[in-house]
Amino acid sequence: MDWTLAVAAFGIGIVVGLTGMGGGALMTPVLVLFFNVPPLAAVSSDLVASAVMKPVGSIVHLRHGTVRMDLVRWLCVGSVPAAFLGVLLARALGHGSNVDDTIQTALGIALVIAAAGLFARAYLRLAERARHRDGTRDADPAGPPDVVLRAVPTVAIGAVGGVVVGMTSVGSGSLIIIALMLLYPTLRASELVGTDLVQAVPLVASAALGHVLFGDLKLSVTYALLVGSIPGAFLGAQLSSRLPGALIRRALAFVLLASALKLLGASTTATGVVLALLLVLAGPVWMALRRAHGFPAWPARERASV
Repeated sequence: MDWTLAVAAFGIGIVVGLTGMGGGALMTPVLVLFFNVPPLAAVSSDLVASAVMKPVGSIVHLRHGTVRMDLVRWLCVGSVPAAFLGVLLARALGHGSNVDDTIQTALGIALVIAAAGLFARAYLRLAERARHRDGTRDADPAGPPDVVLRAVPTVAIGAVGGVVVGMTSVGSGSLIIIALMLLYPTLRASELVGTDLVQAVPLVASAALGHVLFGDLKLSVTYALLVGSIPGAFLGAQLSSRLPGALIRRALAFVLLASALKLLGASTTATGVVLALLLVLAGPVWMALRRAHGFPAWPARERASV
């Protein structure tokens, strides 16, 4: 077993435990960029490892009652077959180096979307806090939020997310939750996370099965991922109440964008210039957004709830 890979998986597991995001979005590009694992093999191994890990967090949320099973069912109607289809689409696009090039490009695009989604999630949380403060939404409703189920768009979210996960392993913990936030803005944060985690179990299982049958599974890689990421995720979950999760998520967005640019073939210089520009612009833009919602430009202390 590659213990270096297990150590890397341990670090990524900590990030996942802290933020609830970044599993496939970090693990797969790390395998491709730093361990020279072919893209299809990286996606296959990461999905099989995720299929083992996903049920753990889901059980916790089910016990706490923070899962909207009506949404889970409709999401799975779209995502489970679409995830399997995503594997077949990846295979249908080519063989050998052709399919690896296709997967790498698709992964880069998915990471750009995931990074944008992290910033969108932070903004939506900011707007939600403003509504609580202004009294336009009850900060602690006595019963479940009033959610009107929208079956067709929910199935569509599941289908699109399933195809992306099947092809790239990215999206079950980042893209779909952003779409749910936009479609169901009255859901509590805990219910968003719980619903997304539970629907990801059959989604990832379907994608993993497809990759076992038609992908390029490397058992040695999968084993190292499990050995490192499971204790890492457990440690991250224990630290989640003590460390600034919001700040970590924003740093994660920059890491995802850097990985995306490299996967899409950008030079180191171009990647550095893009990240530097974003770093310069992100601060003033975020401070302006906070002021627009009536918050101080720079909070005294970042909290993990963003």
